[in-house]
Amino acid sequence: MNNKATAKSSGVRALSSVLKSLAVLDALTRSNRPLRLMELAQALGESRATTYQRLLTLTEGGWVEQTGEGAYRLSLQAARAGNAALEQANLGERSTEVLQQLVLETRETASLAALAGVQAQLIKRVEAEVVVRAQVQVGTLLSLDQSASGRVLTAFATPAQRALLERKGATLASAALLREVARRGYAVSSGKDVPGLKSVAAPVFDAKGTCLFALSLVAPTARFDEARLARPVTRSAEKLSALLSG
Repeated sequence: MNNKATAKSSGVRALSSVLKSLAVLDALTRSNRPLRLMELAQALGESRATTYQRLLTLTEGGWVEQTGEGAYRLSLQAARAGNAALEQANLGERSTEVLQQLVLETRETASLAALAGVQAQLIKRVEAEVVVRAQVQVGTLLSLDQSASGRVLTAFATPAQRALLERKGATLASAALLREVARRGYAVSSGKDVPGLKSVAAPVFDAKGTCLFALSLVAPTARFDEARLARPVTRSAEKLSALLSG
């Protein structure tokens, strides 16, 4: 019996205060910039005092940090949690080896991304010899509708995951595009998420067939070649899926 079932049978309910604090993290995840206290309070529909108390709790816990201008942003704790998830999924060093092999084969930068609220977040990255963009690093948030990783994570999401994303107000690619991604087995970015760069991504599944991560290759738009990169990234994603299933 899983924990959720156990909680229901024992009459235990989730702590609303914790869920509301997690909602602050979700609001920060949806933003591409630090947010001020008033902005967060308005987004959450709560008073400034209550929102500040939640921010203080999350700051003390190391999940949120305050900028010099007084706004709030996620700390890199989220990225560290992503790395811990890889370790617990038995994909720590072994995933690094697969990414390194992919980089050697294609001479492009490889990354792993996972869902983070209503966006995709880079949780692991192996750079090619030529760094494509300094700001696209571990912890970077990408849109679900424009990025290759976001499109993969939503195209291969379970119905329950998709419904949850929609309830949270996530912006998703069109149903037709997501069906095409599922049919091809990989996605290509629109090029709008990070100007000057394009990427191709493929799904990484666990033993139950759940898509946990998106493996991607990113290259400057001028040399991006879908035909050259799609097969290596899907083949490497299959290797990672095999590791998760082993």
